Amino acid sequence: MNERADGQTTGLGNGVCPPWVLRDYALLADGERGAVVDPAGRIVWLCAPRWHSDAVFSSLIGGGGYFAVEPVDRWHVWGGYYEDGTLIRVGRWLTADAVIECRDALAMPATADRLVLLRRMRVEAGEARLRVALDPRPGFGARRVRDPRLRDGVWHADADGMRLRLLGAHRAAWDPESGLRGEFRLRKGEWHDLVLELSEREQADRLDPEELWERTERTWRRSVPDCSALAAPRDARHAYAVLRGLTSTSGGMVAAATTSLPERADTGRNYDYRFAWIRDQCYAGLAVATHGPHELLDTAVRFTAERVLADGEHLHPAYTVDGGAVPGQHELPLRGYPGGNDRIGNHAAGQFQLDAFGEALQLFAAAAHHDCLTREAERAMTVTVDAVERNWARPDAGLWELEDRWWTQSRLSVVAGLRRAAQVLPGTSGQRCADLADTVYAETRRRCLGGDGHWRRAADDDGPEAALLTPLARGCPPADDPSNAITRRFIEEELGEDGYLYRFVHPGVPLGEAEGAFLLCGFTMALATDHLGDRAGALRWFERTRAACGPSGLFAEEYDVRQRQLRGNLPQAFVHAMLLECAVRLNDVSALPR
Repeated sequence: MNERADGQTTGLGNGVCPPWVLRDYALLADGERGAVVDPAGRIVWLCAPRWHSDAVFSSLIGGGGYFAVEPVDRWHVWGGYYEDGTLIRVGRWLTADAVIECRDALAMPATADRLVLLRRMRVEAGEARLRVALDPRPGFGARRVRDPRLRDGVWHADADGMRLRLLGAHRAAWDPESGLRGEFRLRKGEWHDLVLELSEREQADRLDPEELWERTERTWRRSVPDCSALAAPRDARHAYAVLRGLTSTSGGMVAAATTSLPERADTGRNYDYRFAWIRDQCYAGLAVATHGPHELLDTAVRFTAERVLADGEHLHPAYTVDGGAVPGQHELPLRGYPGGNDRIGNHAAGQFQLDAFGEALQLFAAAAHHDCLTREAERAMTVTVDAVERNWARPDAGLWELEDRWWTQSRLSVVAGLRRAAQVLPGTSGQRCADLADTVYAETRRRCLGGDGHWRRAADDDGPEAALLTPLARGCPPADDPSNAITRRFIEEELGEDGYLYRFVHPGVPLGEAEGAFLLCGFTMALATDHLGDRAGALRWFERTRAACGPSGLFAEEYDVRQRQLRGNLPQAFVHAMLLECAVRLNDVSALPR
């Protein structure tokens, strides 16, 4: 390691780091937890040891705590990029005297009880002074670490039931109130490594930066497949990397890495997305299946099958990534990201959402297509069909987790799932699925197809609904059914704006005022448009929607069309999943209309 450290300390300032607009943040993730990095080089969000644990760094939502590496020279501009096919992030600063890079990653392969954060500072040109600050605040900022001590060049501390180790800051000083502070001076070509470990038990092995970086790089090379033959290959690889980073070794994939980032300022629409939604898991698995039998298909099938076999018709919409119950929703006494208020837990986990059963059947059928349907998943298919048979006529909360109603999308998703299951299940089991699909479809068509030929939002609501594009893109109703084109056009006319798409109409409120455009819907519009034979139109929707990301290439759930800003928690897993599926399907020349 090449480095010079002058050991000087500096007052970076206590309390919460100032917020940035959401598009400027980047994510590090290892499958078990995620760290959010701002452009200044500060890690402002990290829950440990797992996604749903309390945050150790929560400055993002007003809780305090961060880990900073930044130039001392405030006269600088920032940038950065992900190394291709990874969530290894390289931050880059240009000062008056130097070009500086900071390479960040959560070490992989990861375990649930131990995280290792790697930070390597390097000067590409000139000479630079870099400031390092570490201020862990466990319990969403409510507590501090105890008994910090320097032993054999490594800092040790107790962090609210976890053990903390920090390598590479032996010349810095630890203040009881402000944490660790120090500076490093590096010349061109020199680098300096910092390694932060948080573990549920004492670790005896040496923290070796070279070995940790090599293992992390090797894991990412194995984790993300070649996408050079797809549309937007770099974005497709990045989508794979995001999905891999959000997926635990136990199989669960979090919907997003964060909580409480507002969808709309001062409306109370702030939610905790650090859990695994069955629907989102299926979307990701189905997207991967369009490309091939990747390990993310296997993990999606395994997690979904385990939950179905455990809970049957009482399947919850969401779980922790290890299959546990989602805690009830409650507020945190924090300031919150601007425009939002902080809360953890999620009340939606107690809802009945019928469409999740349909998506699960589609996922299992996709696995069977690749000859990777396990015995457990095949049993789960039967359990899912049983659950649908008993509950398909029951009102549910639907894709958007609203009030219980007879939502059209939920029934059409179930029909799509049953029809795919009928193609892979043998004999009478397959015939049972086909017969049940016909029954559900006939009643849904009777109650939910309007007289003008477009599908209603619900049995009692004639309005446009972008959620209907999902089953339409999956082949339900069949592509030659006139209702498809009529419904797609109706949704585009009523919910489209400037090439982006909203979910539904909020009565009395213009589009864009109640909420942002939903990026999931833009990508499903591309898929539905392509399914109906309009490849050029599909590509227009795809290209417009994939432009709605920040410099890091991450997508949130919503996009403020007028202000060109991301809204809501990030990165939103199902948006990246749909981008990947579009990249596969829109490059499939066999699907072009003849």
